[in-house]
Amino acid sequence: MLWRTTMAVLLVLLGGSVLRAADDYKLGPDSQEQAGVPKGKVTKYHWKSEIFPGTERDYWVYVPAQYDGKTPACVMVFQDGDGYQKANGQFRVPIVFDNLIHKKEMPVTIGIFINPGTKQPADKDKKPESNRSFEYDTLSDQYAKFLEKEILPEVAKNYKLREDAAGRAIGGISSGGICAFTVAWERPDLFSKVLSHVGSFTNIRGGDVYPGLIRRTVDKPKAIRVFLQDGSGDLDNKFGNWPLANQSMASALKFAKYDYKFEYGDGGHNGKHGGAILPDSLRWLWKDQLEGSDKKDK
Repeated sequence: MLWRTTMAVLLVLLGGSVLRAADDYKLGPDSQEQAGVPKGKVTKYHWKSEIFPGTERDYWVYVPAQYDGKTPACVMVFQDGDGYQKANGQFRVPIVFDNLIHKKEMPVTIGIFINPGTKQPADKDKKPESNRSFEYDTLSDQYAKFLEKEILPEVAKNYKLREDAAGRAIGGISSGGICAFTVAWERPDLFSKVLSHVGSFTNIRGGDVYPGLIRRTVDKPKAIRVFLQDGSGDLDNKFGNWPLANQSMASALKFAKYDYKFEYGDGGHNGKHGGAILPDSLRWLWKDQLEGSDKKDK
């Protein structure tokens, strides 16, 4: 009896330890400000869209200290931009960019952080209506056109941007993650690199079809590189199971011989894991644009 009681107590203690360890991701030194590292500048803007009629949104532009105004810089767009650009958030992208660009572990890159659009209701007493799900979860080229025709030309008024797909990446979390994939899938000539954190590849607006579509391109894969991150504690609801959906995406990308990487942990539907591995994710995503990349990319 004593042995059984002891074992039961141990199991409870171990179980509690496992539960406490789950989703316990920490930011590393590349996500912290470092002495001697030049800091880029982040500027906030506001935009009224015609491609998404009636919507307005804030966006931020990060310009690294190494940008010289002469050489076109690489570009990386993030959906749900405010969360990605915050200095005390789960991702802290400008700080990570500062550190990696300084160490020449990613190219000189201008970051564009875009919030989803909102619509002003007819009743002024009501809150603005979010257009996020329509913009992010819809399987079409509309968001790609929004970037191509509105945001990128607006930013290019002040900064020289790379216009080739190899010099452009796009990322996002949750519905912003599937949006990033949709942009590159629809327009691989516009963006060639995708970073998805806990991506919503489920049936919110039909996104669960992607694994099947990817497999059909096995004879001619699209020229895109994809980094997926998800965790076993992600969502499971009426739209689908996020962990299974991301595993299915990874399996399809592998089958169709895409250039991809999948990091699967024990995290939930948040940016903890994605933020912790963001520096390594960016190193992998941009490895083909570094000096000597013909050697590093093998």
